[in-house]
Amino acid sequence: MTAQLIDGNALSKKIRADVAGRTQALRARGIQPALAIVLVGSDPASQVYTRHKVNDSTETGLQATLETYPADLSEEKLLARIRELNADPAVHGILVQLPLPKHLNASKVIETIAPAKDVDGFHVASAGALVTGQPGFWPCTPYGCMKMLESIGYDLRGKHAVVIGRSNIVGKPMALMLLQKNATVTICHSGTTDLKAHTRQADVVVAAVGKRNVLTADMVKPGAVVIDVGMNRDEAGKLCGDVDFAGVREVAGWITPVPGGVGPMTRAMLLVNTLEAAERAAG
Repeated sequence: MTAQLIDGNALSKKIRADVAGRTQALRARGIQPALAIVLVGSDPASQVYTRHKVNDSTETGLQATLETYPADLSEEKLLARIRELNADPAVHGILVQLPLPKHLNASKVIETIAPAKDVDGFHVASAGALVTGQPGFWPCTPYGCMKMLESIGYDLRGKHAVVIGRSNIVGKPMALMLLQKNATVTICHSGTTDLKAHTRQADVVVAAVGKRNVLTADMVKPGAVVIDVGMNRDEAGKLCGDVDFAGVREVAGWITPVPGGVGPMTRAMLLVNTLEAAERAAG
């Protein structure tokens, strides 16, 4: 068995096209969806990510501004700027690029963003609203993963899903979204005792640890769906995920590649969240 690929590039292209059409409809009503991206410091990866986000937005008709600040920006000044963006009716979405310099409290910064503009989906109010069925925003990465499962017509009802990685950014939101689709969910981490015993029973495995080869072929149930959220580099500096792709592909039924899988979907769902924020504000 050779697993079928879930092509994140192709799916994200369709999503961006839909965003472009809906954005055009809003602009026809005199409403310009706008995203404010805040970058503190000069982390090379963050600079690349934010540049991609600006380009993605521009290509779909969204207005994106990138504000860059030195690494020694005070927390007081950063929070003050976020409050200004909260109060600006022309700004529909706010994204503060993580990670932040160590002297800044990331939780405090995120909680300062108005929930209605929290298009990254990290605010505690977003999680609470979604749990209770109220409008909120899913974090972009797990949201993208769910769209990938949806794209292959996968019915999660009664299935067993294992999420490897328990972070608030991916692991826990991913588990919650799977539960809402009536799956049985187990959250593990790279140090879970006998991780293989859990993953071998899973119909769906989501690997989101940030550690190469955390999931190998002998750990996968034949025919399972494998979603690789990891972003690592191998010895040659080549981008790779958390999954031993070559080996697992010979066992799984479906698998996401790295690159070209979850990454472009994460960026696409940021556009979706920003557009939805603008649509809600427009009424």
